[in-house]
Amino acid sequence: MSSNEAWTIGRLLQWTADYLKQRGADNPRLDAEVLLAHAAGCERIELYTRFNDAADEPLRETFRQLVRRRADGTPVAYLVGRREFYSLAFQVTPAVLIPRPETEFVVIEVLDLLKRPEFRDRPVEVADVGTGSGVIAVCVARHAPRCHVTALDISPEALAVASENARRHQVAERVTCVQSDLLEALPDHSHLDIVVSNPPYVTQSEYDALPAMIRDHEPRQALLGGADGLDVIARLVPQAADHLVAGGALVLEISPMLAERVCDLLRADPRWSAPTLVRDLAGLSRVVRVLKQS
Repeated sequence: MSSNEAWTIGRLLQWTADYLKQRGADNPRLDAEVLLAHAAGCERIELYTRFNDAADEPLRETFRQLVRRRADGTPVAYLVGRREFYSLAFQVTPAVLIPRPETEFVVIEVLDLLKRPEFRDRPVEVADVGTGSGVIAVCVARHAPRCHVTALDISPEALAVASENARRHQVAERVTCVQSDLLEALPDHSHLDIVVSNPPYVTQSEYDALPAMIRDHEPRQALLGGADGLDVIARLVPQAADHLVAGGALVLEISPMLAERVCDLLRADPRWSAPTLVRDLAGLSRVVRVLKQS
């Protein structure tokens, strides 16, 4: 980023977008805008009114460091420390997965369940298993004020992020963070109404083939579900049945490629009703919902 020509905001963005495109970025212009807005301490939309403004050396140096790390593969969300999910801004760190739009279908499914007569107009106990940054727990608590959510994760670093996000979005009094391997830290027969999870479901072969930006930066234990992708789900399914009340619901994000195998796991346990698959905007099976039999 050196030239006799003056560096303006607009010129910085164009140069950086071209550079990141050459380095293989999927969304080079968006990456450039997010990083420059972060370096400038402004909202991304404000850049459009500042295209002709000069970019001073301190700003260019801060931006330069961010761009170098992005070109080396560090995800933008980790560089700026946040990601939008369900129209809310969440803190993220390398201790947690970067929230994906697909997981919003899980939140929608839980909120739809809460409209049912059996859950309406009463306190509801929800457990978010493997909460990570807490996006599911926080969104459910924000949109369903009668819910208390226990956010569980085996990683204390992830729980610290989830706790901060609950505080930021003013639901900390209804989101309790608990360190736990799945549901093991909860009391026996804890009478949960809903268990929700975005568990690790990437197979070993899929993990080995992931882009370096994901494989080398996001937490392995939050992605890898074992050789067949089902290790964690196979453990969670019976635990959820142990802790749910009759008529309670289990909601899982799944890989579309594992949909039938997950349904087979559920059908093999007589405590569950017939599973229902929820498709995403691409028509792929993304969420499975099942009720505990009375």
